[in-house]
Amino acid sequence: MTAPHVADSHDLIRVHGARENNLKDVSIEIPKRRLTVFTGVSGSGKSSLVFDTIAAESQRLINETYSAFLQGFMPNLARPEVDVLDGLTTAITVDQQRMGSDPRSTVGTATDANAMLRILFSRLGKPHIGPPGAYSFNVASVSASGGFTVDRGADKTKTEKVSFSRTGGMCTHCEGRGSVSDIDLTQLFDDSKSLSEDPFTIPTYTGDGWVVRVITESGFFDKEKPIREYSKKERHDFLYREPTKVKINGINLTYEGLIPKIQKTFLAKDRESMQPHIRAFVDRAVTFAECPECDGTRLSVPARSSKIGEVNIADACKMEIRDLAEWVRGIAEPSVAPLLAKLQHSLDSFVEIGLGYLSLDRASGTLSGGEAQRIKMIRHLGSSLTDVTYVFDEPTIGLHPHDIQRMNNLLLRLRDKGNTVLVVEHKPETIAIADHVVDLGPGAGTAGGTVCFEGTLEGLRRSDTVTGRHLGDRAALKESVRKPTGTLAIRGATANNLQNVDVDIPLGVLCVVTGVAGSGKSSLVHGSIPAPEGVVSVDQTAIRGSRRSNPATYTGLLDPVRKAFAKANGVKPALFSANSEGACPTCNGAGVIYTDLAIMQSVATTCEECEGKRFDASVLEYHLGGRDISEVLAMSVTEAEEFFRAGEARIPAAHKIVERMADVGLGYLTLGQPLTTLSGGERQRLKLAVHMGDKGGVYVLDEPTTGLHLADVEQLLGLLDRLVDSGKSVIVIEHHQAVMAHADWIIDLGPGAGHDGGRIVFEGTPADLAAERSTLTGEHLAAYVAG
Repeated sequence: MTAPHVADSHDLIRVHGARENNLKDVSIEIPKRRLTVFTGVSGSGKSSLVFDTIAAESQRLINETYSAFLQGFMPNLARPEVDVLDGLTTAITVDQQRMGSDPRSTVGTATDANAMLRILFSRLGKPHIGPPGAYSFNVASVSASGGFTVDRGADKTKTEKVSFSRTGGMCTHCEGRGSVSDIDLTQLFDDSKSLSEDPFTIPTYTGDGWVVRVITESGFFDKEKPIREYSKKERHDFLYREPTKVKINGINLTYEGLIPKIQKTFLAKDRESMQPHIRAFVDRAVTFAECPECDGTRLSVPARSSKIGEVNIADACKMEIRDLAEWVRGIAEPSVAPLLAKLQHSLDSFVEIGLGYLSLDRASGTLSGGEAQRIKMIRHLGSSLTDVTYVFDEPTIGLHPHDIQRMNNLLLRLRDKGNTVLVVEHKPETIAIADHVVDLGPGAGTAGGTVCFEGTLEGLRRSDTVTGRHLGDRAALKESVRKPTGTLAIRGATANNLQNVDVDIPLGVLCVVTGVAGSGKSSLVHGSIPAPEGVVSVDQTAIRGSRRSNPATYTGLLDPVRKAFAKANGVKPALFSANSEGACPTCNGAGVIYTDLAIMQSVATTCEECEGKRFDASVLEYHLGGRDISEVLAMSVTEAEEFFRAGEARIPAAHKIVERMADVGLGYLTLGQPLTTLSGGERQRLKLAVHMGDKGGVYVLDEPTTGLHLADVEQLLGLLDRLVDSGKSVIVIEHHQAVMAHADWIIDLGPGAGHDGGRIVFEGTPADLAAERSTLTGEHLAAYVAG
């Protein structure tokens, strides 16, 4: 028997001494060409090991193979904190990052499907209107002409005329957005008042502020004249004037009309990143309506006039992808056969991955994290590459138990092609298909970061780890359910795929809305529930925050703490902000100093002046309850709860906030930990903690179990119970069987996705749903409860 070739001996990925984020000198060997699942409580270090160590180093090493010139255009990736990484292959990460929310970004533009469709119409469309760009809502029609002078020598010149034109498919009215925004002027100012009477109702537009002074002292208006009496020119200058230089008190400033100024300062920002009072103003003052010129298709009249058969490109993009695949299959044209085959494969991949219910014109910003992740998977399904490391971050997010089996099959297909598949996952159904399991923990944050178990699924079940103990957990059906105190009536709901739905959502109870992915759950809850004052919605959108943002700044905890420090020491609150006057002058409050080394990785070193505490030394001399501000920010939520409860440091407002953070299971987080280091599950629970402080009677939660470990789900159920018992109504969109079993009332949508869904297939108690087994959800719930 011949000895194995030396090249066949590299069948492990070896990690030694990993210390990224909360990892504590982790050493581990991962088998190649196998499916390895990483488990552990939220915040235990799974993503730090898989994404921030293994995948990040693979990407950095690939970048180093390019020339120094090309590396100058690439992000500078730092080497992870690890002693040895051996046996790496090319890593392709498929994460939960949502796709860009630019209004011109759609499912079609985010994949190659739209580009191929445009080429198809430019070749076969009748009448022919131009190249592929003529069918693109991201390309505007442009024409220009002019002349240039050619020097012929001996003082002879000749002027030659040139012209240029480009045909685009963009609707000129909405500029390819499909919707137009309209600003309600009555929400901006009181037109019965003059400028001297402070007429503005816009945040930050205060009477003595520079923003208002530029308007009142610009010289364009009579300060004592009511706005409603302005002449046509004055009104135009007030609302729409182009930027104009003006001099006020000897200072050169720029005056600009109110509407463009508001568009630049408020509407250019992402809504979720706005402060609450600014967001409330934008919601009040700005309305978005379908563009009347293009009927929301984003395309110009010529682009919509060109058809293949009876279908134009707007019709094709509006079809559900499974219907579009059938339409493309019916086109028999040898001249574009390779293009049709490629387009057909791309559309079939959508259907295969369970996204056939989407349409290509669906805005990418409206996709859930799970849908976005599966769209990113599409390009890898037909790939001929092998020996690649695929890294997935909870690929079953947003999937009904019925859809999880399909996702499992895709993961196994990638493995069977000879690839290494690494999956961070909490769902027992996916852990069950693993060849190798790595369990991190035992706790979260500083209590985690170690490998508690590695081996087979059976070994995990027998182990005494948190995951092993909870792997067989089953939430029991309630013996008695709460009685509703009222109902929220929805009548004739037709948003997206809803088919004239009438339903009464019970109030005063825990109501779960469920159904397969794409059945219309979010359309019913977010798109159809009337939104009076008192409805608090916690959705899946990501928290935006820089390295300077932390739980204390995001939750508003720092404000009462700064004021308490200032009052106790007789100084200004601004001193106790690392982003303001109290910042260390050497690192500007960052705690680290970044050294840019051009194409090499930037080096971050702890600031020697403040030793990473972020504050100026003089600020740290002020104390509250025996602690300085940096020591308070270094506390865990649990410590802070005790600290703010009584004594000199008693701050009721701060105590209330940390109590809510502890309630959602974030007791281990430190108050000053950068938001950028939090896991997806931690960020969503932090958002839930913030919204729990809102004054609302109805809470709408969108898949709150996202990123939660089996052990944490129990805590979440307790939190939901406490909310209902305190008199709130809780409506949850959820696929997790434990939440379904714990509900007082279930509304099941289906029976399928897209146009096969959009109907109520069951209303009643979880016990009735499991007993009847009349729907897909009922079958899976019955199997779950039976164990």
